[in-house]
Amino acid sequence: MSASIDSTQGLRFAKGSLVNAADDLVQRLDQLNAIGASLSAERDINRLLEAILTAAKTITRADGGTLYRVTEEKSLRFEIVRTSSLKFYLGGTTGNPIPFYPVQLFKDGKPNHANVSAYVALTGKTVNIEDAYKAEGFDFTGTRGFDSKTGYRSKSFLTVPMRNHEGETIGVLQLINAQDPNTGDIVAFSSSDQRLAESLASQAAVALTNRMLINQLETLFESFINLINGAIDEKSPYTGGHCQRVPVLTMLLAEAVNETKAGPLAEFNMSDKDRYELKIAGLLHDCGKVTTPVHVVDKATKLETIFDRIKLVDTRFEVLKRDLEIEALRQKLSDKDLRDRLRQVEEDRRFLQVCNIGGERMKDEDIAQVKRIAKYRWRDLSGHEADFLTEDEVKNLTIRAGTLTDEERKIINHHIVATIKMLEALPWPKHLTNVPEYAGGHHERMDGKGYPKGLMREQMSVQARCMGIADIFEALTAKDRPYKKGKTLSESLEILGRMRMNQHVDPDLFDIFVRRKVYRRYAEMFLDKEQIDDVDESKIPGYVP
Repeated sequence: MSASIDSTQGLRFAKGSLVNAADDLVQRLDQLNAIGASLSAERDINRLLEAILTAAKTITRADGGTLYRVTEEKSLRFEIVRTSSLKFYLGGTTGNPIPFYPVQLFKDGKPNHANVSAYVALTGKTVNIEDAYKAEGFDFTGTRGFDSKTGYRSKSFLTVPMRNHEGETIGVLQLINAQDPNTGDIVAFSSSDQRLAESLASQAAVALTNRMLINQLETLFESFINLINGAIDEKSPYTGGHCQRVPVLTMLLAEAVNETKAGPLAEFNMSDKDRYELKIAGLLHDCGKVTTPVHVVDKATKLETIFDRIKLVDTRFEVLKRDLEIEALRQKLSDKDLRDRLRQVEEDRRFLQVCNIGGERMKDEDIAQVKRIAKYRWRDLSGHEADFLTEDEVKNLTIRAGTLTDEERKIINHHIVATIKMLEALPWPKHLTNVPEYAGGHHERMDGKGYPKGLMREQMSVQARCMGIADIFEALTAKDRPYKKGKTLSESLEILGRMRMNQHVDPDLFDIFVRRKVYRRYAEMFLDKEQIDDVDESKIPGYVP
């Protein structure tokens, strides 16, 4: 009777064990599925590698583990090392460097089959070892050395290849010391542990390959953008720095807004994808300048085209002086009259040279003087008498501010139209669909008087408005422009403050720009020391400390 009871109890225990084992396997399969989904979503390589190893340790109940990646030098590089019981965490996001040398896949030109990780990488076969100290065929000298230093006992090993879709081994996943879920004792990795680890390694290899491919494509894309900016830089040395600095300042301001948790922009938040999208937009914000004529982009003086025409004007003055001297001889004028007339000619020449620079805003009387000089008569090489200045020269020399005529300014402004057309023509992926809007809005104004679309503030994204401020502030402080010196911080903030008051720039972003000292962080990165003066924020127009 008792034997029958014992048999029944044993059967129930066996059934219970099978049920528990089945439940455990189902639970671990669910974990595997969840892990696969999370791996596909991870963008950062270091976090992805950590997630792979952590998941493998969890699903196989391993105490320790190492993840290697195959290098181009035919070696296995330690990427992540974890041993939970020792609290031993190296590599990845920990910031703790891994002091171990890479494992060489070949020694003296022959496959390194003595090292289990190298063997797995070379053959693509999984190796499951119950006890490393008793295993034959592999050299565990390094493992024993680690154990002797730490007091650890490395026993069971499960080493699995990570192979991509082309059958190439791109990494190796090594798990150490499986633990019994009930007792915590170190046991061998079971066949189900091995199958789960192999399945995970396969999913991990796909996720890692995809992420590496995406990273390579992003690097290629950014390199292409830099190629465009480099072409603009070669075309004009005065805009290349602008193309690099505006994205940096845009991101500084956007991050400051992202960190602001009070006020009208408190709800603004950026993910890593949002940051990348804005970065790309910043890099491309002036790509349309490839269409702008060089002599307009680089117009350093009012009379400059392919060359500075002030030299022609200087030559005419010399001819004028020569003619005066000849006339004085013919009419027997006094030396004093001749000197007075030559002095006037020289003063007029210096005046036009100053006008040509375009540094100061022209007064009405200065414009009138240019027109007076234009009516001088001179005789050219053909002997024809003509006005001293052509209509086009008068038009350029009487530009009120700067060096560009209205027509040339329109040509310059057209670059933003070209930028938008170029960017809207590209088949942007989902996470970059806003690039044309961000990049194309940096010349719009909050009151709808900007260009090219005349958008109102409410029609623009926060990112586009950030880039608008960055574009203006960079231009004000830039020290590499041919027509002006870089302004100081206080001068630039005063101008930007006036722009805020006349609804040129976003008032809320301007407030954060000043309050969070974004201007100061940018200055420390790019401005000369003499430009970084003391700023009295209470005197900035439109800003309330």
